[in-house]
Amino acid sequence: MDELSVVVVGAGPVGLAAAARLLERGLRPLVLEAGPQAGAAVAQWRHVRLFSQWSELIDPAARRLLEGTGWRAPNPDGYPTGEEWAAQYLVPLAEALGDHVRVNARVVGVARRGRDRVVDAGRDSEPLTVHVEGGERITARAVVDASGTWGSPNPLGGDGLPAAGEREAADRIGYRVPDVVNEVERYAGKRIAVAGSGHSALTALVTLADLAERHPGTHVTWLLRRGTVGAVFGGGEADQLPARGALGLKAQAAAKAGHVEVVTGFRTAAVERDGDRVVLVSQDGHRLDPVDEVVSLTGFRPDHSWLSEVRLDLDPVLQAPTKLAPLIDPNAHSCGTVYPHGANELRHPEPGVYLVGMKSYGRAPTFLALTGFEQVRSVVAEIAGDHESAAKVELTLPETGVCGGSGVFDIAEPESSGGCCGGLAVADLTLTAPSARV
Repeated sequence: MDELSVVVVGAGPVGLAAAARLLERGLRPLVLEAGPQAGAAVAQWRHVRLFSQWSELIDPAARRLLEGTGWRAPNPDGYPTGEEWAAQYLVPLAEALGDHVRVNARVVGVARRGRDRVVDAGRDSEPLTVHVEGGERITARAVVDASGTWGSPNPLGGDGLPAAGEREAADRIGYRVPDVVNEVERYAGKRIAVAGSGHSALTALVTLADLAERHPGTHVTWLLRRGTVGAVFGGGEADQLPARGALGLKAQAAAKAGHVEVVTGFRTAAVERDGDRVVLVSQDGHRLDPVDEVVSLTGFRPDHSWLSEVRLDLDPVLQAPTKLAPLIDPNAHSCGTVYPHGANELRHPEPGVYLVGMKSYGRAPTFLALTGFEQVRSVVAEIAGDHESAAKVELTLPETGVCGGSGVFDIAEPESSGGCCGGLAVADLTLTAPSARV
């Protein structure tokens, strides 16, 4: 077993950090990336600027590996776009890892060699087998799943399933932050509905509000499932991630200026065609005016389908590891109250299998890169047999920000709260209830 590779699924920020840690421990990493390059998912949101600085986006072990190649770190105080993060850090890191990284290698299954999930015997002695699209089988001592959730966006439907007609209207619905620079004709002068309350939704609102200022006739409607705006704009100047706080302030200003119409208490049940446009219908039967485009940014969910033959211990609500779920549940925790966690909380009944990064958080929306870097430091120490180091997890996350997920939309919220995500008065916003738009 000691001679086998540790397979890391996904060449994103956390997966590559895991590989760098494995190399430092003298282990053999093999990173399998489904996309055509390292950071393939990050590259798809290349136009979006992160609210974390470069100093918070580079794993320490990865930095040490890169500096050995002559790489020079970007300005630590800068805020990269997805394109810059990929080009200036992830791609060079993959190059430094060399043959330990393979692209265009999609993992389609993981199992215990010669045993399905029902068989007890040999689960702690037989290696794992990793099935790669095309028929290849790789024998591994451990599997670290850092594949993320980018490929599994939540649907527009308010009950977690696609709304009636949602699939049929796929040409009018996008599930990513729009790239209005390269797709200006798609959005300029159009009626656009944005659904969601997290950072992606705020980013889309700010971008589209700016487009509306430059292109008359552009109309943006923001759909919130919750009954009030409450703390959705985040912590503002109190946010320890200044760029994240500024994002919320910009979105709030756009709403106040009338560039964004806010509709609360709207949970989409159906999408109906109206010529080239679509009409969104709430579960209460309320209908919005027809729109040209829908931007659905209601979060992501993990895909566990290719892990069906290994034994996972997942929380039934968040789909995160059971020990981790209470620490990150958005119904109980904010961005700054996630406790340090590592191999112990990420361990599953299947020996040698770990879910890390965004995927480890299941449906919780509060993940930061710093969290993933500490996760893989602990997990790799555990795989290497350094249980003392694995148990010493330390993590300090910036407080405040947009923390709530869909699980809190029914909770009555004051117009200005004093919690991690509060502090911004929104009483002067003009809101539109669905009942006013029948």
